Amino acid sequence: MSDYIQEQGAAASTSSRREERKIIFASSLGTVFEWYDFFLYGALAAVISKQFFAGVNDTTAFIFALMAFAAGFLVRPFGALVFGRLGDMIGRKYTFLVTIVLMGLSTFAVGLLPTYASIGIAAPIILVILRMLQGLALGGEYGGAATYVAEHAPPGKRGFHTGFIQSTATLGLLLSLLVVLGSRYISGDQFETWGWRLPFLLSIILLAISTWIRMSMHESPAFVKMKAQGKVSKSPIRESFTSWPNLKVVLTALFSINAGQAVTFYTAQFYVLFFMTQMLKMDPAQANTLLIISVVIGAPFFVFFGWLSDRIGRKPILMLGLLLATVLYFPLFKALSHYANPQIDAASRQAPIVVTADPQGCTFQFDPVGKARFDSPCDKVKTFLVKQGLPYSSVSVAGSEVVVNIGDKTINGFDETAMRTAINQAGYPAKAEPGQVNQVMVVVLIVAMILIATMTYGPLAAVMVELFPTRIRYTSMSLPYHIGNGWFGGFLPTVSFALVVYTGDIFYGLWYPVLVTGISLVVGIFCLKETKDVDIDKV
Repeated sequence: MSDYIQEQGAAASTSSRREERKIIFASSLGTVFEWYDFFLYGALAAVISKQFFAGVNDTTAFIFALMAFAAGFLVRPFGALVFGRLGDMIGRKYTFLVTIVLMGLSTFAVGLLPTYASIGIAAPIILVILRMLQGLALGGEYGGAATYVAEHAPPGKRGFHTGFIQSTATLGLLLSLLVVLGSRYISGDQFETWGWRLPFLLSIILLAISTWIRMSMHESPAFVKMKAQGKVSKSPIRESFTSWPNLKVVLTALFSINAGQAVTFYTAQFYVLFFMTQMLKMDPAQANTLLIISVVIGAPFFVFFGWLSDRIGRKPILMLGLLLATVLYFPLFKALSHYANPQIDAASRQAPIVVTADPQGCTFQFDPVGKARFDSPCDKVKTFLVKQGLPYSSVSVAGSEVVVNIGDKTINGFDETAMRTAINQAGYPAKAEPGQVNQVMVVVLIVAMILIATMTYGPLAAVMVELFPTRIRYTSMSLPYHIGNGWFGGFLPTVSFALVVYTGDIFYGLWYPVLVTGISLVVGIFCLKETKDVDIDKV
């Protein structure tokens, strides 16, 4: 009899573990596909700027492309409110089934969208609308997946189980980069003409797979229990954000961990790619390959730090990650410049470029309507330097004519021929030579940034689920997460690149993530509580 009982217990345990693996796999796979759809745009921002923003100068076009990228992030908090409310009222499963369909169809439509050359201004307008639909979808996706997995996880394993959900963003980025590389190979020199559409069109296949998987999933047991007890919230938005005790937790979650975590994630996996291709002039295929290698190495650490947070607590890991980001970003990116493009690094040290001018004669190199004329000598000099991807510093002297110093060479006014000659003599390269890139060190540096991101992101889902009660969990956790990731993180490439353009200092854009992580670190130390042993079944 006892043997029979043991066998039945073992069978039940095996069945339970099998169900846990299915839940993690099904939730994670769908979320990977959704992140893939969302991140394709970032991986193709340089190409998209040429296809959809061709009516303005090159610098403005790229900033516009990044702004369209950021548009998807702008609306994510609104998606969190819409779908978070639905998730708390009708259930987790059906809500994030809707979000993945919306995401997949919006992404597929980008692959069919005519370019600026075909339909003019309507092209970027429709593109931004599709990006916003993607943002709305993702606003509901993450909270649903994280909540669903956490509410199925056994006590003591929430960090480990939700760590797989945390890794999906990186895996989605990895998948998008691999598909872009494959599309470049298939379309060859026609990639910028039509090959860029292939990754977007592929999303319809991924949509079919993920929809089929999610249709077979069961509702969260915590939600089922709450619904059976008649305790489902009738107004989760009001309960979440008009009750000061819960609102205080929402604000703490936003400013202590979500804002800081967001900039570490997007610095390590997006801004670093923009930095290598736009500032260091690396070959895009080589930069993508090195990022892919780094992501493959770093991705398992999302799960590792989720698991470790089950052992030692969430807060120590989160705070250490924020501290490392605040202290190490400037040294890491300066080292990246040295190893990724040693020629431009050496030239900028030996022959720095300094532009001296009257600030009244200089304007910010950004033309939102394509009508501005940068005709002053200062504007022409800075436009030339920005287009060449050359680092420079500015000195403001009232009443001064424009003077460009390139090492020991002095050039008065705007003289393109003289500047090109001086730049060549100083050893500034037109682009990073692939053979001179220290690929091993570049990977090491990117992996270091990814590890920082995994420390702040790996335990995050568990913390967010544990901070809020079941009846308003989906809504309460989704909004601070998506404000943090959508606004603080999503605008990072745009703001940082604009700061670089404005100052000429290729490292100046790093002040944005450093300030955000620094603030989050201070708020987290004093305001964030440890949540590892919280009972999440409380309604």
